[in-house]
Amino acid sequence: MEETPASRKGSVSAPGAAKARGLKALDDHVVTGAGEITVRESIVPVALVTILFFMWGFAYGLLDVLNAHFQHALNITQGMSGGLQAAYFGAYFIGPLTYSGWIVRKFGYRWAFIFGLCVYGVGALMFWPSGVKRSFGGFCGSMFIVGSGLSTLEAAANPFIATCGPPRYSEMRLTLAQSFQAVGTVVAPVIASQVIFKNVDDTSLESVQWVYLGIAIFVFLLAVVFFFVNIPEVTDADMADQAAKSADDTDFEDKPLCQQYTLFYGAFAQFCYVGAQVAYAGYFINYVKWIRPGTSSATGSNFLAVGQACFAAGRFVASGLLKYIKPRLVLMTFMTGVVIFAVLVMVIKGNAGVAMISMVLFFESCIFPLIFTLSLRGLGRHSKRGASFIVAAVSGGALFPPVLGVVADKLNGNTQHAFFIPLIGFVIAFSFPVYLNVFKAKTLDGWTEKVKVGIEPARDDEEKAATETYVEKL
Repeated sequence: MEETPASRKGSVSAPGAAKARGLKALDDHVVTGAGEITVRESIVPVALVTILFFMWGFAYGLLDVLNAHFQHALNITQGMSGGLQAAYFGAYFIGPLTYSGWIVRKFGYRWAFIFGLCVYGVGALMFWPSGVKRSFGGFCGSMFIVGSGLSTLEAAANPFIATCGPPRYSEMRLTLAQSFQAVGTVVAPVIASQVIFKNVDDTSLESVQWVYLGIAIFVFLLAVVFFFVNIPEVTDADMADQAAKSADDTDFEDKPLCQQYTLFYGAFAQFCYVGAQVAYAGYFINYVKWIRPGTSSATGSNFLAVGQACFAAGRFVASGLLKYIKPRLVLMTFMTGVVIFAVLVMVIKGNAGVAMISMVLFFESCIFPLIFTLSLRGLGRHSKRGASFIVAAVSGGALFPPVLGVVADKLNGNTQHAFFIPLIGFVIAFSFPVYLNVFKAKTLDGWTEKVKVGIEPARDDEEKAATETYVEKL
């Protein structure tokens, strides 16, 4: 008799809970029950993983400040400073499609978290010798290692949050979790202006070294925490099981990965959107200095903190709206706001211009998590691989900032006019919610309005066995 997921399924205290401490391969063909986790069962693991969102939000927020600081400390141009973003987000293109995605599929989410945190810590430690040598190339290399660690965390954390709990609340769950990532982007520039670079010579790098040493110690300790905790391991079979149970409500069809056209469209939209978002944040301070002559770097950092606060507020607002409004409509509304205010950013100066760019950040807030979750809808057994493609699309952040910086240099430092570069990315990304609302409305609405997985009591053992046999055949 052929072995089925039902016969291999272990007894665990919580659906899909990871018990083994040692490094052990994960069988993605086993239905663990993690695809049917309820809201109550998901609270603790989701809350723990949300800490990771704050960590890379903090790292991302520091990156934007370092971009401007290094222009003075190391006497480099705006175009060259974009090399930090290129190094950081370049790692996102490599990691999720190679080692990061492989670790998630082979060993599961917990070991992906541990590996990502350790690599992040090593990258943070590398800032010390880079600062001693005052090497911009060294900082770029260190940032690449940090990005490698964080891309691994994102390759695991985003799909984990999206799938750990009832699928009906997937968009709201990821948007809310990423709200704390946005909080990290607010805290970072505030600490930078009030602590790290306060009363510090613009050419000093010592404070940068100490900050990243502290980050390294913290993330290594966090890796130890993840070693000892139990978190659900949602397998490919769990996602196939979930999709099969929801087929009547969502018109789900099991197709090869190469035929998942919405996934690849979403990945391309994510590439363009993230590139534009990173360009905005990376050159925010330069923009403020241009439209408000005489503005200092510290004041620019404070304005960036205000803009990032708008970004964080937007995510909490969007999380609330997702409780009552269809995710595809929320995405369409916020993406429209991004495009409108991005146009105004290019023509308005003074404090009004600062308000316009802050509004762009407000409407940017929920775009990433909504593109991510809506692109994953109905992927079933391809969910982990699909998530790797979307996370890899974050590498758009390696392209747009350096291009914007070079254009700004060609325009004699006119960052405001150079912002037409990210506007192009926003307009391309805008086409994705248009596509979803025109062609995918019925399918997407089925997931958020009809699917009962994780909300109604699980089926009895006989029904489960039948579903697991079907999943094994997939």
